[in-house]
Amino acid sequence: MDAVLLDTDVFSFLMKETDTRCELYKPHVKGKTIALSFVSVGELFAWSVKRKWSAKNCADLERRIRAAVVVPYDLELCRQFGKLKADLMSAGRSIAANDLWIAACALRHGLPLVTHNLKDYDGIPGLKVVTEAARR
Repeated sequence: MDAVLLDTDVFSFLMKETDTRCELYKPHVKGKTIALSFVSVGELFAWSVKRKWSAKNCADLERRIRAAVVVPYDLELCRQFGKLKADLMSAGRSIAANDLWIAACALRHGLPLVTHNLKDYDGIPGLKVVTEAARR
């Protein structure tokens, strides 16, 4: 299976076809299975509540989520998260918990992570990051 794990931001860009960043990421998902971390799904639902989306927009979100493969947590993912967190702590590096879970999902399943938030994931050992964000 040729799949990519989308970070929450990229999934959002692709939902909003009027967002110019949508065009940047379409080539990275064309013909591929789209996967989302369970964390991204939670973030997307939080956005819909916080921003008081209409029933139509919420239904569209759910339809799009159902069209993706949602990566659930399992024991191996929790091990991956724990190892990654410990390794980063030993290196004196801290990453937000949600980003760490998303990275762990990508690593656990050997998927490239497509994100526009490069700084959130830059330097995570073994993580293949696909981005159109400017590298600084």
